[in-house]
Order: sequence, then structure tokens, then C-alpha cells
Amino acid sequence: MTGGLTDRTTGAELQGSAPVFSAAAPRRVVLDTNVLVSLYVFADSRFAPLRARVESGEWQAITNVACFDEFRRVLGYPLFALSEEEQQNALATYGAEATCADTTLPAAPAALPRCTDRDDQKFLELARDAAADWLVTADKALLRLARRDRLRGLFRILTPEKALTER
Repeated sequence: MTGGLTDRTTGAELQGSAPVFSAAAPRRVVLDTNVLVSLYVFADSRFAPLRARVESGEWQAITNVACFDEFRRVLGYPLFALSEEEQQNALATYGAEATCADTTLPAAPAALPRCTDRDDQKFLELARDAAADWLVTADKALLRLARRDRLRGLFRILTPEKALTER
């Protein structure tokens, strides 16, 4: 191996080529439903930089059918009093920015701790199965798991505030 650059189509080594630098891969993040509501319904200004990182491609928001369906269901809660149009706008905006994960499990997926809130287990599973870097949440049950450090080597669980300070 000569260490030079090669033309991908011919395999010929390129002479005098400038080095090619690739952009860093986007950070893969799972956003739980509460965070999504803050970002796509209430446009919480404290977390606007989170949404900006997704929109700019710095972060790749990861979802799956179960997590997206939960977001859809929560948008319909009477508490939020969202019109059908507001619900559809939030879903369409997030849906256009998020990547639906192919979560074909390996033969022996890594074991996960059980979340005390069974409805939140799907976010842990998505983060594991989609090889996410972070699960961003404000959910107390998920954040308790982060303190136990049982997910080392898989992904980190961060609050939105902490995610804004991490690089």
C-alpha cells in the first residue's frame, strides 16, 4: 500500500491530490415524547438549540413506529387542546427530520435494565437497537437508570439541559 489517494472508479492512485476531509458523522439521538412535545408543540425556547441541531444535521434524530405512535397519541391528549392541524404539523415536521430506525436485532442483543415505567422501555430498546449515542429525556424513571451506570458502552441518558452542554 502506497498511502496515496485512489480514484474510486478506476482504482488508480491520484497524484498531487489535496487531502479530503469528511464531516463528522451526526450524533445519533433518541428524543423521548416529553422532549418532542417541548420541541415540536410548545417550541420551548430553552431547548431551541436541540431542535436546531437536528435541523442542521449535527444530530440525527432516531425513532421507530412504537415511539412515533406514542408521540401521535400524546399530541391528541385533551390537556394539550391541539387542533387536528396542529397535531399533523408537529408530526409532519418531526417525521421529516427523524430517521426511522431499522432495528433488526443482532442474535444476542445487549441486556437492558428494566425501566420502572413500562411505557418508557421502548425508548431504551430503540436507543440500543439503533446504536444511538444518547437518549435525551426529562423522564425521572429513565434518568434514574442513567445514575446507575448500567448502560455503559451502549448509550448515555441525558437531560435536555445536559445534552446542550455536551459535545
